[in-house]
Amino acid sequence: MATASLLGPSWHPGCPVAVDDLRILTLPYWGFDNAPHVGELVIAADASQAVGGLFVELFTAHFPIRKMVTIDHYYTGTDGVAADDASVADDNTAGFNCRQAVDPGGPPSWSEHAYGEAVDVDPVENPYVEANGVVDPSAGQAFTDRGDVRPGMAVPGSIVNRLFAGIGWGWGGNWAGNPDYQHFSVNGQ
Repeated sequence: MATASLLGPSWHPGCPVAVDDLRILTLPYWGFDNAPHVGELVIAADASQAVGGLFVELFTAHFPIRKMVTIDHYYTGTDGVAADDASVADDNTAGFNCRQAVDPGGPPSWSEHAYGEAVDVDPVENPYVEANGVVDPSAGQAFTDRGDVRPGMAVPGSIVNRLFAGIGWGWGGNWAGNPDYQHFSVNGQ
């Protein structure tokens, strides 16, 4: 069970999800160093069993994950977008983050991460490519050729894509014009 003190500045009054509706999962993951590790992921309570099982399957299949720490490790203030930027640049796999969606053309709205209903997996290997061609994180530029499949990449038919599809989650890599290859969410947004 999550508490406000365990979530640190990543959860605060005004977030669109109650702290009681979040869970902190302690999960095994297979590292890029070809060794087992243990990390933490914050996710919506109603998705925690399915997402937890999915990560156990990724571990068993040795799908590599660079890092998995909760987003509060990246907060230097109360800015969830800045924390997200730091987490993504650090190639951190993360779930919950009470922040606005990144949609430069649309009105402000909550990110699916703010509900605990989205996970970003290996952001460097699976970058967000903005409509103007900017790659986030910048280290992800080396992974924009999705035909050159390397460890940790989410691509059609990969185990990470199959497992998320198996629990009914959509993939940001399917977005037209600005694919977000790291992003998996309950509603595909």
